[in-house]
Amino acid sequence: MATTLSAVVVEARDVQGLARFWAEALEWRVVPEDAGEPGRPGAEVVVRPAGGGGLALVFVASERPKAGKNRLHLDLAGGTDQAAEVRRLLALGAVPADIGQGDVAWDVLADPEGNEFCVLPLGHADHVDDAVRGLAAICQDAADPVVQRRFWTAATGWAVAAEGEWGFVLRSPAGTVPVLVMGPPATPKKGRNRWSLRLAPSAGADGELAAETARLTAAGAVSAPGGGPLGPLTDPEGNEFGVANPGSAH
Repeated sequence: MATTLSAVVVEARDVQGLARFWAEALEWRVVPEDAGEPGRPGAEVVVRPAGGGGLALVFVASERPKAGKNRLHLDLAGGTDQAAEVRRLLALGAVPADIGQGDVAWDVLADPEGNEFCVLPLGHADHVDDAVRGLAAICQDAADPVVQRRFWTAATGWAVAAEGEWGFVLRSPAGTVPVLVMGPPATPKKGRNRWSLRLAPSAGADGELAAETARLTAAGAVSAPGGGPLGPLTDPEGNEFGVANPGSAH
């Protein structure tokens, strides 16, 4: 495993406000050393599980308005009382969202900046244990799941936990949540994605970052037009992602 999934990067117009919403929604914490510098150019506000470590949400400043449905969203576990969990999230600032889902068993909400996310009922997904609370899955659209599975297994070092015509699920070597889910339909791409994945080399040796970027390029990544805060590369379907040493996301 040369690189692994380390963070989800989120563009936000109100970096501090959106970070606080997600920290409360997931019952995570804003990393203290990042919370005091919201105006510093390029500053990131990081939200992590309360126990520390694990995958992070990284919020970066952007003035771009949201346009259309995001290609990447989060799935939260509804727990034993899904309705109560939805009410809690609404009280934090979420709103109901209609993305054409119709009559489904899960609830679709949007955060204060309009980013869609789902709240899953118990037993909805075989790959998520009913005991899971909070963040259950990171979901990214994939028009061609076969191509995306090949690339993202190589990029993350995560193994296929389930797959079918609906797409595939990748699980970390530790066997923990969140899992990574990709499948159709794929929202048409309109400019740079507002939410993206960030990878980190498995070790922080000098020169490894460049070597891993080259390896990912050989696996199917391409340089992203204009770069930007979400990273200099895109996956085979044009989704931006970053590669950073672990210290970059605290």
